[in-house]
Amino acid sequence: MSRAAALRLGAFAGALALAFGAAYGIGTAVDPIAAADTPSQSQEMGMSDMGGHDAGGQLPGLAVSDAGYTFSPATTFFTAGTKTALRFTITGPDGKPVTQYTKTHEKDLHLIVVRRDLSGFHHVHPTLAADGTWSIPFTFTAGGTWRMYADFQPAGLDKNITLGTDVNVSGLYIPVPLNDPAAVTSIHGYDVTLAGTPVAGKESQLTFKITKNGKPVTDLEPYLGAFGHLVSLRSGDLAYLHNHPAQHAEPGMKGGPSIDFMTTFPTAGTYSLFLDFQHAGAVHTAEFTVKVSSTGTTIVPPTAVPNHEEEAHEHEQPVR
Repeated sequence: MSRAAALRLGAFAGALALAFGAAYGIGTAVDPIAAADTPSQSQEMGMSDMGGHDAGGQLPGLAVSDAGYTFSPATTFFTAGTKTALRFTITGPDGKPVTQYTKTHEKDLHLIVVRRDLSGFHHVHPTLAADGTWSIPFTFTAGGTWRMYADFQPAGLDKNITLGTDVNVSGLYIPVPLNDPAAVTSIHGYDVTLAGTPVAGKESQLTFKITKNGKPVTDLEPYLGAFGHLVSLRSGDLAYLHNHPAQHAEPGMKGGPSIDFMTTFPTAGTYSLFLDFQHAGAVHTAEFTVKVSSTGTTIVPPTAVPNHEEEAHEHEQPVR
């Protein structure tokens, strides 16, 4: 069963369970959730990802706190298939919610939400209230444990920070295996190929090429100041990498068909790559599975790509 199909099956089954008043029972039976919801539980969950080390020694996204800043969700318990408001604050070294940020790629904060089996990826941008509370309407599509990443730069700080924490979603949980490594994927009529030789611990170039109906797409639109955004998550601990192409994209510019990224995978292992690009007013996310070794494995795209949709790799997001 494909990743997308498994998620849809889980969401459908969860909706049926809710209709018959059994969703919570299913969720607690498969992914038990305690009744209490306290800030200390949220903090403890995030700190467990740090492996007993200080945040400064961790890769981005593995810790709930870093450099005095803490990711604090209003709640860590949700129900699959139910539209809700994700609310959280970023507290600073003074213990107060941060209200001033430096924009990075046109946004004060980027929020990444993905289930811990690396399915259900979303890259969204919540709204900041005057009191420092971030919020955005969101629907978790299936039960299980989900990871949230807050990627931001506080005003006055000269570096970006990425914090991560887990949330629990009640509902039917069907584990979704990673896609097999492949050099091509398809989304809503777009075919995206990947080429490169990633080497653990060394900067590597990855090139994505986008075609539609067999023709190169040469009119990609700027999205958040670039023609593409690349998030890479390491399978297992979900360490986080966020890369942008060297070329800055101004309004009115056109790009494509190729987008080049320079990235450094910290260790050997399996990574899920999520490429965001915008065309014809819609943002699409192409998903790849890449195995990285210490000696490097060359990814060679096929000479011809299929001219069809492949639901197993489909993700589409509205522009936010």
